[in-house]
Amino acid sequence: MKTVVNYKTINKLAIPATIAGIAEPILSITDTAIVGNIPVDGIESLAAAGIVGSFLSMLIWILGQTRSAISAIISQYLGAGKLEEVKTLPAQAIFLNIVLSILILLSTIFIVDGIFRFMNASGKILQYCISYYSIRVWGFPLTLFVFAVMGIFRGLQNTYYPMLIAIVGAVLNIGLDFLLVYGIDGFIPPMYLEGAAWASLIAQAIMALMAFGFLMTKTDIGLKIRFPLHKELNRLIIMSLNLFVRAIALNVALILAVREATALGDKYIGAHTIAINLWLFSAFFIDGYAAAGNIMGGRLLGAKDYHGLWLLAKRIMVYGGLVSLALMLVGFVFYKPIGHIFSNETAVLQTFYSIFFIIILGLPMNTVAFVFDGVFKGLGEMKYLRNVLLAATFLGFVPMLFLSKYAHWGLYGIWIALTVWMVIRGGALVWKFRRKFRPLLQNT
Repeated sequence: MKTVVNYKTINKLAIPATIAGIAEPILSITDTAIVGNIPVDGIESLAAAGIVGSFLSMLIWILGQTRSAISAIISQYLGAGKLEEVKTLPAQAIFLNIVLSILILLSTIFIVDGIFRFMNASGKILQYCISYYSIRVWGFPLTLFVFAVMGIFRGLQNTYYPMLIAIVGAVLNIGLDFLLVYGIDGFIPPMYLEGAAWASLIAQAIMALMAFGFLMTKTDIGLKIRFPLHKELNRLIIMSLNLFVRAIALNVALILAVREATALGDKYIGAHTIAINLWLFSAFFIDGYAAAGNIMGGRLLGAKDYHGLWLLAKRIMVYGGLVSLALMLVGFVFYKPIGHIFSNETAVLQTFYSIFFIIILGLPMNTVAFVFDGVFKGLGEMKYLRNVLLAATFLGFVPMLFLSKYAHWGLYGIWIALTVWMVIRGGALVWKFRRKFRPLLQNT
């Protein structure tokens, strides 16, 4: 069946994917907003939540790449009309991923003090980092399982059930945050930062149960391991390894940014925590169209419909661009109120306002990078995505970061380096797509 590339089909996938995609940053933003307003040690709690959140995001992004690989392979088989041939692959992939995640989880527990000292945490912030991480880390395998199941549904051209999982998780996390962080007088004592960690863990557990239930009842794909190993498992592992290296390079940039902001002082890491959560929120908001590119791109490639693929790239760029312009407008109109959602500390807010405009102005370029990221994942071009991230990080971001440090640009320099990073990522992907697929249009 030919895939129709129009407003309706794209948005049928993109809108639920957007809602699902912003669930994770909403969890982080909720923690940030509520923790930042804790009446006792609010700045220290906000800093700890930001540092731990960055490290956990790194782990999740590095090991969560199986989602994109599963989605790409399933969508390509669907486009080629051979879905039955790939149904045993997801269970094998999920099993390998979860085992690896548990091994990494257990290994970090013994060196957690050193991890956060490396990120320049000390004193009370370090204590809070350790207590917060020791609870939240147990949600790590649960999140990876949810990501993998969402990848299966994406490959099947279905973003509705991932959206339901995400909505329930986000709403539950917000309710539990208020309940556990601040407590209920005479009934539940306030748990402050640890309450936020428990809220996230419980929400992740419920999301994992929902993902399991939907997979069992709404698809023909099971979780029983069947042998022999699927012939595509090797390709999936190679794709995942390329994305693994890519995610390491991506998180080198994000972790170095947190480390340098932490070194500047409490108000700077507090401001950076707010900024990076808003940046991630906008990224995942735009990522709905990247998901549509991922889902439909793989299917169009499987069907060898290059004209449809070219049209898809053009249209999702237009729709994603409109979303980024809307986000820019919201950012400038609510420039000051947005900051007050996260903190009432004057020093933190003043520092945040001084760099917020950089984040807003960078949204269009972020759209280009994120949308083509999604398309390339659907096409299975993981090796090129890896090389782009390596170049953007080590030839763009890192030199700019240390140049700004030498020039004493402070938090401005960190966000200028992140902007350069995104320009390289977006530009390289557009160049490659045009170079590879424009000639194919002339031959079909």
